[in-house]
Formats: sequence, structure tokens, C-alpha cells
Amino acid sequence: MLNRALTAALVAILLAIACAPPTQMPIESVPPTTEPIPITLAMGYIPSVQFAPFYVALEKGYFAEEGLEVTFRYGFETDLIKLVGTDELQFMIGSGEEVILARAQGLPVTYVMRWYRRFPVVVFALKDAGLDSAKALEGKRVGIPGLFGASYVGWKALVYAAGLDESSIALESIGFTQAAAVSEGRVDAALDYSVSGPVQLPLAGKEVDVIYIADVIDLPSNGIITNEQTIADRPELVQALVHAALRGLRDTLADPDEAFALSLQQVPEAGGDNEAVSRAIFDEVLSLWRTGEGEQLGASDPETWAEAARFMLEMGLVEVETPADELVTNRFVQPVGGG
Repeated sequence: MLNRALTAALVAILLAIACAPPTQMPIESVPPTTEPIPITLAMGYIPSVQFAPFYVALEKGYFAEEGLEVTFRYGFETDLIKLVGTDELQFMIGSGEEVILARAQGLPVTYVMRWYRRFPVVVFALKDAGLDSAKALEGKRVGIPGLFGASYVGWKALVYAAGLDESSIALESIGFTQAAAVSEGRVDAALDYSVSGPVQLPLAGKEVDVIYIADVIDLPSNGIITNEQTIADRPELVQALVHAALRGLRDTLADPDEAFALSLQQVPEAGGDNEAVSRAIFDEVLSLWRTGEGEQLGASDPETWAEAARFMLEMGLVEVETPADELVTNRFVQPVGGG
């Protein structure tokens, strides 16, 4: 009787295991091989100390430890995201609004790691102009690189959130000459990244007022972007890239001096006579990387993406509203060593 009861119990246990719902399997790491896997990480700008966390990850061997051989490529975000959307490229660093715009055009791109905590676009003006609030811009000339990209979306967000009378503002396309245009009085204020014009003019002895769009409306900011095919077919590559990048970001925040020095090895033209300006840019961008209390490094808030998608639809920047779960995922943002 004992053997019969024991057998019945074992059968019941095996049946229970067989019928249990499957658990989500963890993403496998890139298996160790004699040859690393080559990937290209495109960056939506020129070589710059602004990409320090990625340079740190390269110089300290974090990409290599993940089984990756990373090559950096530089270009315009609007061009690069089309290549990622068609899988001609698998990875890029770009701004969040580009993901929303691309999705609305049918490109299956997905944001997988937040790099900037704050949206980097600002409006700046010389201090004696008195343009220290969004409302003060009404009736003024505001320069912008062009009606595209993060600057344009940031401008529309400021108009939307601050309730500006856009018809009273002369928005002028000035190319990437914001610091000179403001300094020379060709425009009253200009849109730029906080690490550019607002850093350059103080170094030249000119005080500025800066309106941070992130203080008025929260928008998704810069991070790593891939596509649905890569996530489906090679999730281990996405995980490896994100994990190494997070290590580089964490090290940059922990030791900025070391990170700046390692960046100069990748961007030697930022040193020498340009080192003072480069360091000022680097110090400013640190504030864009730091997380707030209780925030997970690299993670995104899906509601921020949902609100941004709604704003862009209401302002006519896109014709369809994309659900947040198609725009962004925190699936690959894993806690990394060191805290």
C-alpha cells in the first residue's frame, strides 16, 4: 500500500508541474565566443564628450565583456532613425520624440534605455533682454535650427504647455548658429540644447537667461533606440548593449573626471585649446544624466511617453497616437553592479 501511495503522489506532482503556466524565461547573455559580435551604434550628432558614458563603456572594456565589438557612427537623427526602422541599422542613440514621429510613419522602432533624464532643449537669451519666462517670448524673434527635430518639438511643447500666443512670435530658421545669432542680436532668443549655446556664451563673458522646457512639460528624452525585429530575433544583443551602456553611465556619474579623460581618448579634438569648452559642456550634461530619488538608472516612465504622444497628436505633429507600449520598453534595463 505504501509503494502504491508513493507512486500516486509522484504522479500527481509530475502532473502539477506539467500543467503549471510557463514562467517568462530570462534573456540569455551573448554566449562567450572566440570572436566578438560586431554591431554599429549610431549617434545622432558629431563626436562629442556628450557621449561620455558610451566612450567609457568602450574604453573600460564593458562592450567587449558582453561579447560585442562596437563601432560608433555619427549622423543626423532623422536619417539614422529611418535606417533603424528599416533594419539597415540595429541601434542608435536619439531623442524620444523621434521615436514617436517614426512610429506614426509606420517605422517599428522602440526605445530601450533612457540616457538623458531630462529633455535637453532650452530657450536662451542674453540676460539684459529680460526674457526669463515663456510668456516674455511673446512679441519677440526666436531662432531655431529649422522646423524639425528635438528643437522644433520642444518649441511646440513649450507653446502647448505655457499657452503661448504663437502667432505673436516670429520663429526664424537660423541653422545651428544659435549662440552667434543671440549674441549679435539677430534674434532675441533661440532654441538649443542646454549643453551648447547656454554654455558657450557664459564662457565668452555674457550672462544668459535659460528657460528649460523640461521645467514646463515633461518629454521623453535621449536614449538607445532599436527596432522590433532586433528585439524579436536578437534580444541578447539588445540586453548586452544596454547592460554595458548602463555600466558606462554609472561609472561616468561616479567619477566624472575619469569619464572626461576617457572621452578625450575617443574625441581628441575636444582637448587642447578646446578642453575648457569641452569640460563646461561635459559638466552641464552631467545634470541631464543624473537620476532623481527613487528612479532606476536607464528606466523610462511609460506615462510620460503616453502624454507626449497625445501632445504631439493635438499639436498636429503626428496624425495617429501610438500606444506607449509600442514606443518604449523597460525589459532590457536590468540592475547593474555597483548599486
